[in-house]
Amino acid sequence: MVAKALSFDVGDYVVYPKHGVGRVVELQSQEIAGMQLELYVLRFEKEKMTLRVPTNKAESIGMRKLSSDKTLKEALDTLKGKPRVKRTMWSRRAQEYEAKINSGDLVSIAEVVRDLFRAEDQPEQSYSERQIFEGATSRLARELAAMEEVDEPTAQEKILDILRKAAAIHNKAKEQEAADA
Repeated sequence: MVAKALSFDVGDYVVYPKHGVGRVVELQSQEIAGMQLELYVLRFEKEKMTLRVPTNKAESIGMRKLSSDKTLKEALDTLKGKPRVKRTMWSRRAQEYEAKINSGDLVSIAEVVRDLFRAEDQPEQSYSERQIFEGATSRLARELAAMEEVDEPTAQEKILDILRKAAAIHNKAKEQEAADA
């Protein structure tokens, strides 16, 4: 058998790209189609879902440990940046946003959150924009919560707070540019 590059222990928080943060609840050994398989049993509380992942497939599907502090800081700094909205059709942008969210990459998810955030004084979001924004924010908040050992609403409030402050700064800069013109 091949040496495992990734190893997770029972109780570890892990990130599964398509589902976000879960916890390894047990390691199982099962016989499937005459082959003995070692499996990670992951529990995703929010979705009330259990997933079994063969240990030898964990790396190839992108399963990983929680992000490093450096990556978390980079993601939170990304939230402070100026939103980038491409002028392409919404359906194309929505696909790109979904791909970033499902990549499991914290910084990419933060980009989606930043780009779709709307401050109180900005135009209303469409239903599908709001759905993607909420999904991305929730995914980011769950990893932040697991890393900082707080609950998800606390983590979500921290993210929204960063976004509101950044929006205020960007709006002031925009108003200053308009005044200077």
